[in-house]
Amino acid sequence: EPSPSAEAQELPDEEDDKDKGLKPNDGRGADYDHYSWTQTLGEVTVSVPMPAGTKAKMLDVVIKKDYLRVGLKGQAPVLEGSLSETVKVDDSMWAVEGGVVQLDLVKTDGMHWWNRVLSTDVPIDVQKVEPENSKLSDLDSETRQTVEKMMFDQRQKAMGLPTSEELQRQEMMKKFMA
Repeated sequence: EPSPSAEAQELPDEEDDKDKGLKPNDGRGADYDHYSWTQTLGEVTVSVPMPAGTKAKMLDVVIKKDYLRVGLKGQAPVLEGSLSETVKVDDSMWAVEGGVVQLDLVKTDGMHWWNRVLSTDVPIDVQKVEPENSKLSDLDSETRQTVEKMMFDQRQKAMGLPTSEELQRQEMMKKFMA
């Protein structure tokens, strides 16, 4: 049995974790009682369960740049409040399928992880978010060239061959000597 002092030492660690936020779910978001959400760097997907047989025309869904409301017409919203970050309204959409309203919100700034959807939600600890595997084809051409050059240089170094910069220098020396 651990001594009382050992127990006391373990508690502050748990408290620190609580301050940083919830552990993210597998989709880099969170599962709350009334809804769940996941995210990529570019968008946030919010899933709100509704009664079976719910059709789109029965719903009241409002997506604004910094505000979200989801519920059944004539009833209190299931989800409502200020968004913790802004979204591109024209690129965001929603649909209802199998009793779940799914909202695809496109982030205005897609270069970081959100720690919550609504500003009143319990945040997740973004430090614990697993980065997504990006494909070279997903990158813009400038970033892609930089990454490909870095990969080429890494392979060249591993084989004891000259890097792209060393090859460039050798070419310049050849021209200079000629």
